[in-house]
Amino acid sequence: MTNRQAAIRIIQRLRREGFQALLAGGCVRDMQLGRRAKDWDVATDATPDQIIRLFRRTRKIGAKFGVVMVLMESQQVEVATFRTESGYTDGRRPDHVAFCSDAEDASRRDFTVNGMFYDPIEKQLIDHVGGQKDLVKHLLRTIGNPDDRFSEDYLRMLRAIRFSVQLGFRIEKPTWQAICTHSSKITKISGERIAMEMEAILTHPDRAKGARLLTESGLADSIFPGFKPQEMDEGIKALTNLLKKVDFPLALAAWFAGCDTVFALDRCKILHLSSAHTKHMKFLLDRRGTLLDKEMGLAQFKMILASPYFHDLFALQKAIQKASGLSTGLLGRLKRRVAKLKGKNLTPKPLLDGHELIVLGVQPGPMVGLAAQEMYIAQLAEHIDTPAQARQWVQNWLAEHRRLE
Repeated sequence: MTNRQAAIRIIQRLRREGFQALLAGGCVRDMQLGRRAKDWDVATDATPDQIIRLFRRTRKIGAKFGVVMVLMESQQVEVATFRTESGYTDGRRPDHVAFCSDAEDASRRDFTVNGMFYDPIEKQLIDHVGGQKDLVKHLLRTIGNPDDRFSEDYLRMLRAIRFSVQLGFRIEKPTWQAICTHSSKITKISGERIAMEMEAILTHPDRAKGARLLTESGLADSIFPGFKPQEMDEGIKALTNLLKKVDFPLALAAWFAGCDTVFALDRCKILHLSSAHTKHMKFLLDRRGTLLDKEMGLAQFKMILASPYFHDLFALQKAIQKASGLSTGLLGRLKRRVAKLKGKNLTPKPLLDGHELIVLGVQPGPMVGLAAQEMYIAQLAEHIDTPAQARQWVQNWLAEHRRLE
């Protein structure tokens, strides 16, 4: 069973019980555009308690706001009661919710293209807000007064940019002006919610457009204070030259390509990135320019190549070179060097362990770590490749250190 099939079965059940039930929101928009919908949501005049009584498996994800998750086979479908909302004192959540008609429910939604319903039984589009006309115009417009819509939930400003990028729509002028007016209030929204929208914007193939809109609206400056216009512009150029499919740390590293690593990581704290994403982004920013080193030794090259972030580092450096109008010739030669190492073990087991080093005469303590590190570099450089050669290397290393003492 697909998510769409599950949603229609839920609608059929609700209708048999005498309730109104319709497909709602983004899935309706995507149907009209011929796009594949990710989730199929249902809106109904049945109350949360009535929904819960009708379906065997449910989860209360927001019952006080009229939202219940109905579980059907392997699918989860969000079923929401038609509602109005009021009193957004925190700029995020409504203070009051009241159940209502489908037309009133449509009027409290964010954008006209997201405010339509579809009756899959009668195969009829229900549009109370002019969403269909805006779809034809490729126009993103708030339902009602844009200042009111954004004051209800400031995250809608980022959602507007995301939809503009994902759908290829232009933002209606009054809607855009309201985003610019309220952009400084985006930080009232949690970092996690901001990060989700930012990730969707910056990992989309048209990410450069999204970054420009974030910059021109003032949202980027509010989220990342101190991010200079020139640096943002450099970042946008780098984003333009990335491959179509990228992950979030690479996209962020590209946007902050003109900034110091410490500054970039500090500004991204607001996003509450995972430790893995932070480590990934730091690796990329710290090693900008490394791949352009013509004199890079084999050992250092193998260590970088063995990193799980190597391909992202290569993509970032290539984007930076193109954005700056510089040659990518060195990177082309680097690819040939990578090809020559294909099939080789880039992270071989050390030829000798710490105990063996001590037996050979290395003083216990920090010296063992230093000897092990330098021996491993010699191994990666292919100066030694057998335990016997490693033991001879240690003897030479000890002799050199004694000479220098």
